[in-house]
Amino acid sequence: DYRDRRGHAYMLEDQEQTARQTKPQSGSCLHCHGSVMPLYRELGDGDAMVGFAKTNEWSYKDLNAKLHDMGHGFAVSCVDCHDPQSMEIRVTRPGFLNGIAALAESDSPVPHLPSMEQWREGPRTEPYDPNVHGTRNEMRSNVCAQCHVEYYCGSGFTLTFPWAEGLKMEDQEAVWDATKNADGSRFYDYKHKETGAEILKAQHPEYELWSQGIHARSGVSCADCHMPYMREGASKISDHWVRSPLLNVNRACQTCHHFSEDELLARVDQIQSRNYDLLQRGGAALMDLLDAIQAAKDAGATDAELKPALEMQRKAQWRLDFIAAENSMGFHAPQEAARILGEAADYARQGQVAALEAAVK
Repeated sequence: DYRDRRGHAYMLEDQEQTARQTKPQSGSCLHCHGSVMPLYRELGDGDAMVGFAKTNEWSYKDLNAKLHDMGHGFAVSCVDCHDPQSMEIRVTRPGFLNGIAALAESDSPVPHLPSMEQWREGPRTEPYDPNVHGTRNEMRSNVCAQCHVEYYCGSGFTLTFPWAEGLKMEDQEAVWDATKNADGSRFYDYKHKETGAEILKAQHPEYELWSQGIHARSGVSCADCHMPYMREGASKISDHWVRSPLLNVNRACQTCHHFSEDELLARVDQIQSRNYDLLQRGGAALMDLLDAIQAAKDAGATDAELKPALEMQRKAQWRLDFIAAENSMGFHAPQEAARILGEAADYARQGQVAALEAAVK
């Protein structure tokens, strides 16, 4: 599944063909794979936000068919990121607009979003709106943050970006911990088949991890590296072949970093290799925890006795997955990624100890 890095132009087709479609999927999944704003307006009788809130009531198969029947069965399009009248950058995705508004209402530090800090200091007579308040430089990352983020889009409730407490890993964890399922139970993505732990499954929190790094703090946007400026005749434009900066070091990196290409590639490789090693060590610790829980169960430990270990599994697996699912292998914020992976290993070992103690009670 997803064997080729084919880019945005194929994002809808790839989603339609993924093996995930062998199981029922929520219609909310179209949010980040199709040019869906006409569909949302149709569902909401002209109000896209109302239509968006209804998508979780549809199956992916049925809503995707409706999208095609309307003649809008396209991948992400120019209008999703640009105003068709002026070509100014804009954001359109309701999930992002809800998430960024919730972030603005929090007191979490956002040094990479000076417009939000300025809005917080004002009268707040109207909600924070990136299309109104955001700077052009912020918007060069906001357009990416419409999709390259952590979220939940199952059938249980409306697609949600968990930003109400902030963008850090533990901020999002706190939001999910406080979220309730329809039956009043604590939110979880799935129950671990072997241990029964209620697991949080991270998606791809690139924007959130980037926001904690030196590039974000220095005002470097997603587009600066992944869509660097280029010349088209006499015009200076952003390269719309969105790809890894490592494939375009001259324009993506050397504009600011005046070192040889080999030197820059070596620096990236070192950062990613170190984070990969930490990821593997965290994974090994998690496997030891799972084995310890199973051994404790075999020894007769009760669910109540294993609860501390299962809570540690939830914490460890969330942290491990937060970095594993994020697509920079730590580069977007190396120290933050290492911190998170360190916590993952720590919680896994704490859980292992708790399981061993439960086994001998």
